[in-house]
Amino acid sequence: MQAEERQKRIEEHLVRMEFASLEELSEMVDASVATVRRDLGVLEGRGTVQRTHGGAKLLNPKSDEFAFQARDTHQLEEKEIIGRACAELVEPNQTIIIDAGTTCFHAARHLAAKTPQVFTNSLPVINLFATANRLEVVVSGGVIYPRLGVLVGPLAVEAFSKVRADVAIMSCGGLTLEGITNSHGLLIDIQKAMIEAARKIIFCIDSSKFGRQSISKLCDLEVPDLIVTDKGAPSDVVRALRKRGVEVVTA
Repeated sequence: MQAEERQKRIEEHLVRMEFASLEELSEMVDASVATVRRDLGVLEGRGTVQRTHGGAKLLNPKSDEFAFQARDTHQLEEKEIIGRACAELVEPNQTIIIDAGTTCFHAARHLAAKTPQVFTNSLPVINLFATANRLEVVVSGGVIYPRLGVLVGPLAVEAFSKVRADVAIMSCGGLTLEGITNSHGLLIDIQKAMIEAARKIIFCIDSSKFGRQSISKLCDLEVPDLIVTDKGAPSDVVRALRKRGVEVVTA
């Protein structure tokens, strides 16, 4: 593949995803990481992308499809109900990993009384607990991805791979009987590290995500210890999950 074509494909990918790792781009264009670095240097010189530690991000993204505030207006009542129910499942003084999903943020809103130690890559959760004197909040590090309100990249993945937690409160883009999926490869890498780090995995999934399949598979249905959802979740899927040994809490 010629340099011009590689750079075009890289730029088009960043327009869609807004952020990508060097490894992701290298695999996509079938070129070495060193070659991709050079291509990113060219694109940065044009003012379309910005290189970051371990990857690159799009400058001046136009779409707010994944903006945290925009996503948090979807199924808002259901997310609050799920978040409250999830928080009730957490024991006092546990170490909790909190994912960057909007429903996880609603769970975090009800956790302060449990005085947990929180480990997160979610900027809204960090901001929520910024003045909470009774909580210890550990931030993963990584590259700020403003539109998702999250820290991403190799540093974030490495941080979660080095911790151990009692519980991980997770989110996703979709759930089918084939598994749990999400919308961005960079989020998948971090979420997999979160799952490996925690003894208990709780997924907060509102009913609109049942039957939806996002682009990247996160895990099989046997991975969650608990799924917390709302009363709108399809009963046939809930029954199938329970048959597979997954505990489903309908709030």
